[in-house]
Amino acid sequence: MNYTFFSEFLMVTNYMTLISIAILIGMFFVINKLSKKIKFNKLMILSIVLGIGLGVLVHAIAGFPEDPTKVTWLTEVSKWYGLFGYGFMDLLKMLVVPLVFVSIVRVIMNLKQGENLGKLTGKTIVMLLGTTAIAAIIGIVVGNLFNLGVGHEAIVKSGEIREVTPIVDTIRGLLPSNPVNAMAQANVVAVVIFAGFLGIAVKRLNKKYSEIIKPFVDLVEAFYKIIISVSITVIKLMPYAVVALMATTIIDRGVTSILDVMDFIIALYVSVAIMFIVHLVIITLSGVNPIKYLKNVSKPLILAFTSRSSLGTLPVTIETLTDNVKVDQGIASFVGSLGSNMGMNGCAGIYPALMAITVANMSGTPMNFSFYIMLLIVITISSLGIAGIPGTATMSVSVVISGMGMGAYFPLLGGILAIDPILDMGRTMLNVNGTMASAIAVASSLDKIEKDKIS
Repeated sequence: MNYTFFSEFLMVTNYMTLISIAILIGMFFVINKLSKKIKFNKLMILSIVLGIGLGVLVHAIAGFPEDPTKVTWLTEVSKWYGLFGYGFMDLLKMLVVPLVFVSIVRVIMNLKQGENLGKLTGKTIVMLLGTTAIAAIIGIVVGNLFNLGVGHEAIVKSGEIREVTPIVDTIRGLLPSNPVNAMAQANVVAVVIFAGFLGIAVKRLNKKYSEIIKPFVDLVEAFYKIIISVSITVIKLMPYAVVALMATTIIDRGVTSILDVMDFIIALYVSVAIMFIVHLVIITLSGVNPIKYLKNVSKPLILAFTSRSSLGTLPVTIETLTDNVKVDQGIASFVGSLGSNMGMNGCAGIYPALMAITVANMSGTPMNFSFYIMLLIVITISSLGIAGIPGTATMSVSVVISGMGMGAYFPLLGGILAIDPILDMGRTMLNVNGTMASAIAVASSLDKIEKDKIS
């Protein structure tokens, strides 16, 4: 009998697959009941715990296999759980381009007399790249303290370094030669640039042709209200998605693969914690109470941690900055949009720094003062050059390792790349927190934040 219908179409060939799906749905019912009794933030934390517990339970039933991909029903469970988890992320990504586009057009066309778009852009880029440089320094220090790669010279696994594109070509690729194509490919930087030109044109024409362009202005304002309403509806589904996302991460990677590179995992999360504290210092210096800040931003941080997508988290990031942190809507949209595509502290700062130290130790590359200075420069510049490219973290490592002349040793990092989702959770959370810290600092410098409500 041909079972292709069950194995390749339904993805259900074992009763354990059905039981696992039933348990997930049961957890959804629990979350639905609790959503009416407890606050959203507490519900999110509970969702993480349930997701981890579910992932470990499913793995335990399978006997904690070293390679989960070889257990057919685990692959099926991961696929079905991904329908709920990654399906939610698809809904969020659906909102990214329209939300960014309409927000940027709206903020620029509503700029008051005397407000400088160039100053806003400059401050944003300086903050994003500056915090990434600090993150890289932290990664370099922690990597040396943990002696990453020392004693692991024999670990050589398959790996392939990505082709590195010159930064000039990369930046040129971000320009919106085809705005529709840029939107289709979610090239947010290109969308921001195109929206910026439209916003500037509307603002310039508003004096002489206000009546003619009024329908467009009204359309932008109406569309903004609509897309925000849609965002709120999608965000309410977040606790359900978090359970599925956490469970899927554990089911896909297993436990043994994590133990093999535990020193790197610990080093990365120590670096993330240190940089997180640096963010809180920046926030405090900007006049915002760090304790109140942490209470108000748990939603995007938890989503970033579980979804591993800075871009997918963007709608929630903007909403949180605007509603909970009281940052001006325009600043939140502008800094949030750029921050999800450049100067990412976790993926483009700490991670490539730790990887460079690791591969240098594994390959016997001498590390002196000039090595560290060059590494810092390469990391900071590449954090801008890889903006908008899929697979940001891996591309960051590829660019940095090649830029440091160690491209031939990229395969040595195969064991670490294999557990990338575990690392990506902390990295992405730091990316989003860095964006929010930058937004607060920029808003504070331009007096565009209601500090009295959060200080």
